[in-house]
Amino acid sequence: MNRAADTALAGLTLVVTSPVLAAAAVAIKVEDRGPVLYRQRRVGKDGEEFELLKLRTMVVGAETMGKGFAVDEGDPRITHVGRILRRLSLDELPQLWNVVRGEMSVIGPRPTLAYQVERYTPHQRRRLDVRPGITGWAQVHGRATLPWEERIELDVWYVENRTLRLDLKILAKTPLALLSGTYRGAMGGWREGKPKSDASPPLH
Repeated sequence: MNRAADTALAGLTLVVTSPVLAAAAVAIKVEDRGPVLYRQRRVGKDGEEFELLKLRTMVVGAETMGKGFAVDEGDPRITHVGRILRRLSLDELPQLWNVVRGEMSVIGPRPTLAYQVERYTPHQRRRLDVRPGITGWAQVHGRATLPWEERIELDVWYVENRTLRLDLKILAKTPLALLSGTYRGAMGGWREGKPKSDASPPLH
C-alpha cells in the first residue's frame, strides 16, 4: 500500500474506533491507575528506531518480571482488562497513529527490538526494507504460534513479492487472524543465547 492509502486507512480507522479506544483507556485507568499507553522503542524501515504505541495490557514494569518480553496465555502479569484487549487485539489500535506519523504501514513485517535485529542474518535484514506493519503475511499465516524462523521467512517473502493484490488479500484475512490473540505460543518465544534463526519479537 502506498503512503497516501496508508494514511487514509489509518486515519479513518482511528475515527471509527475512537469510542472503543476511549472506553479501553477508561477501563485501563480505573483498574490500576497506571498509564494507558505502553511505549517501546522498536526498529523500523532501514533500521531506524521509533516509539511503538499500544494500549497497556500488563502491570507496570512487566518487562522486568517473569519471562520478560515473552508473554504466554494466562501470564499473571496481564491485567484483567488486558486479557480482553489482547484477546480481541484491541491493544494494537494505537499503532494506527504510528502509521499516520509515517513510522509504520498498515501492512508489513512486525517491528522488533534493536538487540534482536542485531542478530539478524543479511537475508533476514530484508525485513527492514519496508515499513513495519500492524498486520502482515506472517500474521495471517499463524501469527505468534509459528517458530520465529518460519515467521521471518514469511516476512522476507512478502518484502520480495508485495503487490496491491497481495496487500488486499492480507487485509481480507486479518480480522480472523486478529481474533487468534497475541501470545507467543509454544515455539515462538525469544530465547537468549540462541542462534539468529531462533530470535522472535516481543509480544507485549
